[in-house]
Amino acid sequence: MQLSDGFLDKWEHIINEVNKTNIPLECVKKVIIKLEGRKRRTINLHALRKQGLDINEIEIMLTRILDDLGDVVYDLDFVVDALSVAEMAQPETDKLLQTLKNKQI
Repeated sequence: MQLSDGFLDKWEHIINEVNKTNIPLECVKKVIIKLEGRKRRTINLHALRKQGLDINEIEIMLTRILDDLGDVVYDLDFVVDALSVAEMAQPETDKLLQTLKNKQI
């Protein structure tokens, strides 16, 4: 599905308004691991998916990295993949809107 830049901008605006404490890895582009001493480590999940890793493999790898880093991790930031969210949510949104439209007729 090809989505326009304007359409994706709208989804990015919606996504930025949501608390991102429990999101599926399929919707995460990158994980930024903040470490003590102002250091950071970025894991590019989008690139890993493009390389052929499935979600379970990525989750295992990410868990292993976080376990290895242990107490030096003080925060995580998630960069959400607006395209993935839009592609997952738009068909359901379309169905819901069609149902509402049909009820009005």
